[in-house]
Amino acid sequence: MYRVWNFITNYSLLLILGALTALVWANVNPHSYHAFVEFKIWDHAPIGHLHDGHRTLTLHYLVNDMLMAFFFAIAAKEVWEAIALKNGSLRGKKAATPLFATVGGMIGPIAVYLGLALLLGSETYDAVKNGWAIPTATDIAFSYLVGRMVFGAGHPAVRFLLLLAIADDAAGLIILAVFYPSAELMPEWLLLSLGSAIAVCLLANWLPRRLDRHNQLRPNSTWMRKKLGFWPYLIAGCASWYGFMMAGIHPALGLLPIVPTIPHADRAFGIFSEAEQYLTDLLNHIEHALKHPVEVVLFFFGLLNAGVEFSAIGAPTWLVLAGLIIGKPIGVLIFGVIGAHVLRLGLPQGMRTSDLFIIGCVAAIGFTVSLFVASVAFPPGEVQDAAKMGALFSFGAAVLSWLVGKLLRVEKQTL
Repeated sequence: MYRVWNFITNYSLLLILGALTALVWANVNPHSYHAFVEFKIWDHAPIGHLHDGHRTLTLHYLVNDMLMAFFFAIAAKEVWEAIALKNGSLRGKKAATPLFATVGGMIGPIAVYLGLALLLGSETYDAVKNGWAIPTATDIAFSYLVGRMVFGAGHPAVRFLLLLAIADDAAGLIILAVFYPSAELMPEWLLLSLGSAIAVCLLANWLPRRLDRHNQLRPNSTWMRKKLGFWPYLIAGCASWYGFMMAGIHPALGLLPIVPTIPHADRAFGIFSEAEQYLTDLLNHIEHALKHPVEVVLFFFGLLNAGVEFSAIGAPTWLVLAGLIIGKPIGVLIFGVIGAHVLRLGLPQGMRTSDLFIIGCVAAIGFTVSLFVASVAFPPGEVQDAAKMGALFSFGAAVLSWLVGKLLRVEKQTL
């Protein structure tokens, strides 16, 4: 896990630095902070927020809707390899129990969030109901870090946690696309995204291989890789992103149709496997090239989204936090037990049933994706700020996980 351990460490530090900077700035000088976030780069632009019949490209839109597409592309790459490639971590019986636990880790938070909102009255429920997906998120990087601290890097529960988190992210991408359109839906524009994916797959993948059949030197495929590299996929990605924007689906997901078309390794080595650093396929090459830029993007994502005044704490804060801290562990435990014992799918060797509850506590760290969902679930204002504060407070799940781990006597295992 050498390569990804370094990535996650840098990712975590820069994202936290951006979030802390935003919190301090927003509480010391909120006017200048919000002016910075909504800084207009280009008015009457071809891309950007649609308002009053025209689009405006702001700094917030540039980061959240454009540059974060690369972050979601990296997440989608891990999901794609885990599902599609030989030995993929989300294929076969070995993934069945984590997938069941993932379902529980989404149903539990939704039930707690909406159930408590109903108890607070119809007025509160109507104000916050659109944020039901915020507590379903699991931050892969931070949960991985905390999981290693609680269980030790060699414990099978860490691998289980990674499978759950990556499946959770896959479900989260679907939720964002289906339930949180960024504008009025015009699905015909998705044909541009589909066409871009098909075109680049045929022209950059299938055609060179077709021309190279019966030729072991593969001159056309080699020329395509050396001379054009990632450019055909970047052009297709831009077209796909534009199609998502015009279709009204959140454009940060716009690169997802292109990821499966990029030439990839013939088998998966496991989520965050160290072996990936030695692979030379184009998909892994692109991921390596994006690593440092995405770390910088995540710093600005934290800076532009975590700036919440402490006075904004309210009902949505506690609903999001309760969904994560209460709903996630209970949901993971119940559905994990159903999968492992009722359906007899089993648990990894060396993992106890009680570890499921601890995994649920670790997975309650929503942070990055929860912040993102909060920014699209609610319009800017008090409710959005309060919900974001709940996502930030979910870091408390790290302390909770450590305490529960001590109480349930987890025996750390090193690599």
